[in-house]
Amino acid sequence: MGAVKSKRVPRAVREQQMLDAAVRTFARRGYRAASMDEIAEVAGVSKPLVYLYLNSKEELFSAVIRREAAALVTAVTAAVEPRAAADRQLWSGLRGFFAHTAEHPDGWAVLHQQARTHGEPFAREVAAMRAEIVSFVTDLIGVAAKEAGCAGELAEREVAGLAHALVGAAESLAEWANVRTDEGPSGEHVRPTAKDAAATMMNFAWAGLGRMTTGERWTPDGPTGPADPPGAYG
Repeated sequence: MGAVKSKRVPRAVREQQMLDAAVRTFARRGYRAASMDEIAEVAGVSKPLVYLYLNSKEELFSAVIRREAAALVTAVTAAVEPRAAADRQLWSGLRGFFAHTAEHPDGWAVLHQQARTHGEPFAREVAAMRAEIVSFVTDLIGVAAKEAGCAGELAEREVAGLAHALVGAAESLAEWANVRTDEGPSGEHVRPTAKDAAATMMNFAWAGLGRMTTGERWTPDGPTGPADPPGAYG
């Protein structure tokens, strides 16, 4: 009897294996230092096969960014409780964001560290992902303002600025949470949970937004000083 042939791996499965290996290698070695030889070795395939499937190191890196960005956006939007109040929607979205970045630290490192520092077209791919998340958060803040009855008082530019600030703060907090360890009750080192990180973000951002929706505004002259005229900051 002839030797039993090994089962052929479908192209889509093989490609995902290569992307998994590339994520790990790019995150830990950096884009410049990562080699196609190393990626092929981690994936358990030959280097010519990697080139056959993904053409070049640049295209492989772009494919990694697109996959990891899509996965992050999907995780955030899927975590949101669609019929909940605006604050609950934002809370659940943030929890999904922090859970995903904690569960996929290599993918987050590629998006947050590697892709942004190597120019076009990599930075553009990340910018597109970020714009999608910012738009999502902008809508949630707009809903919150409407629920509080002050939709007209929070100008469109102000809502957009708040969304950008919130997303930027969440990105920084995820970076911090993924490297920080605290000592647990038994002396073990533990990282902040996604729930804890989301609560920190909500206490930082939502409390301030809540004050804004009731008409409170900080001014350089203090609470007893005159309010700035419209456009004073523009």
